[in-house]
Amino acid sequence: MVDVTLDRIAKPAAADAAAGATWQDYFALLKPRVMTLVVFTGIAGLVVAPGHIHPVLAATAILCIAVGAGAAGAINMWYDRDIDAIMSRTCGRPIVRGRIAPSEALGFGVFLSVAAVLLMGLAVNWTAAGVLALASAFYVFVYTMWLKRRTPQNIVIGGAAGAFPPMIGWAAVTGDVTLPSILLFALIFMWTPPHFWALALFRSGEYAKAGVPMLPVVSGARETKRQMLAYTLLLFPIGIGPWLVGIAGLTYAVGAALLGLLFILCAVRVMREDGEETRHRAAKQMFGYSIFYLFAIFGLLIVDHTAVHF
Repeated sequence: MVDVTLDRIAKPAAADAAAGATWQDYFALLKPRVMTLVVFTGIAGLVVAPGHIHPVLAATAILCIAVGAGAAGAINMWYDRDIDAIMSRTCGRPIVRGRIAPSEALGFGVFLSVAAVLLMGLAVNWTAAGVLALASAFYVFVYTMWLKRRTPQNIVIGGAAGAFPPMIGWAAVTGDVTLPSILLFALIFMWTPPHFWALALFRSGEYAKAGVPMLPVVSGARETKRQMLAYTLLLFPIGIGPWLVGIAGLTYAVGAALLGLLFILCAVRVMREDGEETRHRAAKQMFGYSIFYLFAIFGLLIVDHTAVHF
């Protein structure tokens, strides 16, 4: 069925492929929307880290985080091109449309991954480069190639890949990995399951068709909703954690608490909806709020730190 779908999509894309890929196609390989979150949380880790880094080196570190994340996304698209062709939210990606050959996408991703790590190590420090390399390898080999198609806990374990950016930003300044940076890692790590399961709830039919064992497909909506609520409850104290360890002030703590409570309320609302249509609507709203939550809580962290040191 996957091959048939690929053929069906590849035929109308033949004219596009003949015209050659554009820079927009290569940029799309980098998953720019995901990259935005990655870069923002990386900046937050860099800003709140103790010590000083030259602005040029700071910009270089952020560039390396962005390029490394985008490169991992390109390799992910290369590996997942079969299931991407089946799902409506991914069937427009450049490889599936025939805009970029799979081998070109793989080479593009590998080259950028190596370049990002080397530049980070040579220009900033090798601790940050090592964490960046670990994040890329974890996303490609552990999540994409190993977990995604094998276990409903794929996003729980594999979600660690997306939690590294603030730790990389922190290491770029300090040259080490300490408790506060691990806490920032934990914040994103605990945020990822309810964020992604909200998406999986209203896309469960597509995941089932593609053969991806997301939690709603394997365990059903009820168990997924229960775990979403559990993770938002566990996330609440972690969200306040930066204040507890002294890298954020009371303003951050109050804001983080409010954001966390709203996240819990979103999960409760999803939990209470039994009808498929209303459940999907509540899950979509929770998915949208989860993105806002991550931007807002790391934005609070940056603003709080900046205000204190202004």
